[in-house]
Amino acid sequence: MGRMRGRSFPGQHEYEQTLYDLSEASVHRNFDPYIDIDWDSPELAVVPDDARWVCNDRFDPIGRNEWYQAQPLEKQIAIGMWRQANVAKVGLQFESILIRGIMQYTAAQPNDSIEFRYATHEAKEECNHTLMFQEFVNRTGMDVPGGPWWFRRLSPIIPLFSTIAPLIFYMGVLAGEEPIDHLQKQFLRSGDTQHPAMTRIMQIHVAEEARHISFAHQLLERRIPTRGKFPQFLLSLAMPIVMRVLLGAIMVPPREFWETFDIPRSVKKDIFWRSPESKAARVETFGDVRMLAERCDLMNPFSRVLWRVLGISGRSSRFRSEPSYSAQ
Repeated sequence: MGRMRGRSFPGQHEYEQTLYDLSEASVHRNFDPYIDIDWDSPELAVVPDDARWVCNDRFDPIGRNEWYQAQPLEKQIAIGMWRQANVAKVGLQFESILIRGIMQYTAAQPNDSIEFRYATHEAKEECNHTLMFQEFVNRTGMDVPGGPWWFRRLSPIIPLFSTIAPLIFYMGVLAGEEPIDHLQKQFLRSGDTQHPAMTRIMQIHVAEEARHISFAHQLLERRIPTRGKFPQFLLSLAMPIVMRVLLGAIMVPPREFWETFDIPRSVKKDIFWRSPESKAARVETFGDVRMLAERCDLMNPFSRVLWRVLGISGRSSRFRSEPSYSAQ
């Protein structure tokens, strides 16, 4: 097993063993979007007037909204298909940023680095995810833009943080991965009906993202305590800001969505994030991250205020991927 060079730190052996185990899992359990998804099967075909595209009223804040529920079924289907295609597109854009950042990060690693091996496995898997997401978007026929304009414009710059400020970068990794992973796990656990193409994508994505999220958690948990008190204080303020900014970029549809379906501004504000249900969903999304912040001593009086001001404070998870019991 490769080892990490440089100054040792508490828990280094356990960290290296975890990364070795994650690497082995990537070798022996991985997916190919053109082998493991039968895109041309009749079951996965995109057909007109398919009610399975309607936004879920339990987990999607759009599906819970009264304005949406009052629309004709045809419009609900169109909105739901656009919504799911755009979530896939913004996921693709985020993972493209992640891939570029990871490859810069690995290029800076020393020989015999265990981080080099696992991070490269992750980049390979994320490339397959981008293929999977784009194939899904293409088959829906929806010409969706993905993230907001600022997110797309900053896409060439964000990967630079992987070597300039790697801990901030991996906070961004969690900020992008946790919301989608949280929503997909909720849906799969519920057994609710949706289009089978999206179900298969979720199953593959959740299975592999578990490893990716575990790596980011482990890296931050082991590396942050090695920083001095002042850098740790700055990181404690950075974490909630990064989470909140990328939550909006990932979960809130871009301007084109609201214009395409002529959705009133008041409805948009209610959905994101004024309604009690959407506020609760926003808080639940980062239970695992708040747990990580506490383990890394990033919860101090100043950062707690920031978490609360940004509307993402709440109970921390007791363990990774703890179900949101309020959604059961």
